[in-house]
Amino acid sequence: MTQQYTHSITKEAISQLPLEEFTGRIIVIDTLRDTEKAVSYLSEFPAVGFDTETRPSFKKGQRYKISLMQISTDEACFLFRLNRIDIPEALEKFLANERVLKIGLSLRDDFGAMRRRTDIEPANFLDLQNYVGQFGIEDASLQKIYAILFNKKISKGQRLSNWEADVLTEPQQKYAALDAWACLKIYNQLKQI
Repeated sequence: MTQQYTHSITKEAISQLPLEEFTGRIIVIDTLRDTEKAVSYLSEFPAVGFDTETRPSFKKGQRYKISLMQISTDEACFLFRLNRIDIPEALEKFLANERVLKIGLSLRDDFGAMRRRTDIEPANFLDLQNYVGQFGIEDASLQKIYAILFNKKISKGQRLSNWEADVLTEPQQKYAALDAWACLKIYNQLKQI
């Protein structure tokens, strides 16, 4: 018997919840050497959380390439600055690695953004939007799924910030890490049912 959760939650209800925070290590990756070390570490895990950020465009017709890729374990999140290093071969191999499950949300958008940088075929990805329905969860946004499962809210305050800035601010880093980590945490919670 699968445990059923509240089907949905309102924005008002979410606004009353305490804020969630990622308290693990955040490692910014902006060199090829660091990419190889990070990928070697991440390849040891059976599952990781995954997300991307793209610099927002406020002009019609203007689109930026993916700026940041976040890959998280329970304890650490790696922020790959793709605007600096593109998608290096080591990272491409990791994204196509069949042995590591990569958990994200609305992955079609992420894959579309990745294809503007490389013709990679991502493998062994799980999209939470398609996964949570079997647990009775009807809401498909990360913020709502997280609130239903953990009674905490994920702030979206940094979403429209400049992901190609010279230095990512601490709030940007925490926001980016939280989204990838939250995907992994949601999956682990549902997997136990």
